[in-house]
Amino acid sequence: MSRQERADREVAAGITPVGPGRPRCNTTPSGALRFTARACPFPAARGTLLTIRQIPSRGGVLSHTRTPAVAGWFTGEGDGFRLLGTRCSACASVFFPREDVHCRNPHCAGGSLEEIPLSRKGRIWSYTDSRYRPPSPYVSNPELPWEPYALIAAELAAERIVVLGQAAPGVTVAGLTVGMEVEAVPGVLYEDAETAWTVWRWRPTGVTE
Repeated sequence: MSRQERADREVAAGITPVGPGRPRCNTTPSGALRFTARACPFPAARGTLLTIRQIPSRGGVLSHTRTPAVAGWFTGEGDGFRLLGTRCSACASVFFPREDVHCRNPHCAGGSLEEIPLSRKGRIWSYTDSRYRPPSPYVSNPELPWEPYALIAAELAAERIVVLGQAAPGVTVAGLTVGMEVEAVPGVLYEDAETAWTVWRWRPTGVTE
C-alpha cells in the first residue's frame, strides 16, 4: 500500500493529521507510539455491506445502506463490533490502521501479518474537542451552526496501542477523564441519499445511546 493510499484511507475513516507527519497507531512490544490527530468525515472508500437502516422522510421511509467508510478496519454490530488490526508473526507488533504489506517495526526483520480483532474496551489516554469547522474535504452544512464534537485517544492494554476516534453522539469532554473505560461502538460518519458510511466511535462503558 502506498503512502497516498494509506492517507486516503485515514481520511475516509475520519482520521487526518495535524501538523507535519502522519499519525501512527502502531507499537512494538517496548511500548505504544503516541500521536495527535483530528477527525474529518469524508467517505473516500467503500467497503462491505453491513445492514439497512430505515429513516423517516416526508415521502415515506428511506432505506440507507450501512457501509464501512474503509473496508477491513472493523466488523460486526452491537456487542460483536470489533476494530480489526494486524499483528506481525515475528515481533508481535500490532498495527492499527492495519498494515498488510510489511512490518513497520524498524527493529524487526519482518514476518507475516495476520488479521486480529482488537480489544473492544480500553481506557482514555487523552481527549479533546473540535471547536472549529474543518475545511473541505470535511462534509458539513455551512448554513447550520457548528457543533463541537469530542475526540478520544483510547489505550488498548493488551495490544499496547492507542487508537483515536470520535466520541459517540452525546458524549462531551465535560464527562470524560483520563483513565476512564471506553468501548468501541459503530457510528455513522456521513450520510448521502442512499448510504450511511460507518466508522467506529468511543463511548464510556455503561452509557447507552
